[in-house]
Formats: sequence, C-alpha cells, structure tokens
Amino acid sequence: MLNLKNKKVIAAVITQDNKVMIAQRAKNDSLYGKWEFPGGKVEEGESDQECLKRELREEFSINAEIGNYLLSSFFEHDGISYEMRAYYVPCFSGIIFLHDHQAIEWVLPEELTNFDMPAPDKPIVQEILKIKPSFLND
Repeated sequence: MLNLKNKKVIAAVITQDNKVMIAQRAKNDSLYGKWEFPGGKVEEGESDQECLKRELREEFSINAEIGNYLLSSFFEHDGISYEMRAYYVPCFSGIIFLHDHQAIEWVLPEELTNFDMPAPDKPIVQEILKIKPSFLND
C-alpha cells in the first residue's frame, strides 16, 4: 500500500543576542557547502521536541530548550515527501562542538539571505524576516 504521509524533519532556529545560528554542511554530505537550520529526521515514537533535543545533542553537544513551533516547509528528496517543522530554540547549555558540520555562523536575521541555503530552509528565512521584531524579543 502506498504511504501518502510525509516523513518529518525538524529544524532548529537557535537564537542568541538577536542573532540566529546557521550551520554549514560538511564534505561527506550531498548538500556540501550549503548553510542550514540544523536538525534531523524524527525517529519512530519520538516527538518533535525529543527529536530536536537529540539531534542538537548529537550534532553540537548542546542541551537545547525547545521553544515555540514556527512553521512547516514541504519538499521532496529522492522521491520521498518530507515536512520540515521549524522550532525556536531560545537557549541552550554546553559548548558547541561540530560533529556533522564544518562551520557555524551567528547572523542577524536580515543577513540570512546572503547564505546559500537548501530550498526547504528558505521559507523559514522568509518567516523570520517577516516576524523579526517579535523574533528578536523571544
């Protein structure tokens, strides 16, 4: 039977000092060099928040506080439909260590458009730009 349900991917909009963190994909990745909002695929039985906490621990060695849902972006990759759900991460503890990425940048919201990002991340950028005043006060 055909599965019409989208696979879920969760993305983090990590904020600090009125800036947002983006991460650059590493060489062993099909999207090498692109900048993204970090996150990953939801595992079976895992909530969005549990997934994002796990992914940020695995990718950056940080313990994140998962905030409000921002929006969803829909895309297809290798014939599979995905829903990418973005959440604010207003704070975290720990020192960032790069396990899966080659770099991170802390940028002002208006600077996000200067970075080469995959198509699924672009609606997140547009939403951040649209709601910037409330975004900066979170």
